[in-house]
Amino acid sequence: MSLDFQIFCKSTFDDTYSPRCFGEFFQFGQGTGDPTYLDWLLTAWGWTIAVSALALFIALLIGITIGTLRTISNETVLSKVLIFFSNAWVELFRNIPVLVQVFLWYHVIPMLIPALKNFPSFLLVSIALGFFTSARIAEQMKAGIFSLPKGQRMAAQSLGMTKVQTYRYVLLPMAMRIVIPPLTSECMNIVKNSAVAFAVSVSELTLFAMQTQEETSKGIEMYLGVTALYIVTAFTVNRVMALIERKTCIPGFIATSSQGSH
Repeated sequence: MSLDFQIFCKSTFDDTYSPRCFGEFFQFGQGTGDPTYLDWLLTAWGWTIAVSALALFIALLIGITIGTLRTISNETVLSKVLIFFSNAWVELFRNIPVLVQVFLWYHVIPMLIPALKNFPSFLLVSIALGFFTSARIAEQMKAGIFSLPKGQRMAAQSLGMTKVQTYRYVLLPMAMRIVIPPLTSECMNIVKNSAVAFAVSVSELTLFAMQTQEETSKGIEMYLGVTALYIVTAFTVNRVMALIERKTCIPGFIATSSQGSH
């Protein structure tokens, strides 16, 4: 069996090859050539990164908030309602498969909320992926805050800090450092889970591999190219998170190695 990686230099319109492998990509709108499969692959990679980045932003924003709410004391009616809501959020979104959530957001939710009918599929799948991951991040934040010594909360309040100030200046900065290793796994998972976007026709890497396999009969080469880009993306996320962990580490409080703990 021989592999033909020159297929990436082939035009998507006809059987001609581009000597530079790039047709219109990186031509800055000059329109000097037809798009090649490499152009298409890089465009699909861009969609994968865009879906992953937006979903991660949503997941971090909601996950940290929900996780924090699950650790507040239930002294008032409002706090009891917030705790119930945050617990319900986690149980709802972590018990439904991510692919089902994507279909729900694409086919069902817009029927219930007409304003969402005009939303692009890219945005809807990012919301679905972000909500799914937010439940997992919320669990990690809850565990991180509860792992802190109770004396830190009591010391902050004895200094006259309000509950909000206690979380803002004492608990959350320490808990965020503790959860960086599991958070790294979630950041890498969100890149890999972005493959479900193919189910609603977002032109990301998995959809590219499926379509080009049918067009070229070169499925092995296409899937090898897509696999390499998934590995590069996830490994880059891993190294960035390891750098953040090293830069934010407090010596003597959280153990870490010179290579990060991932």
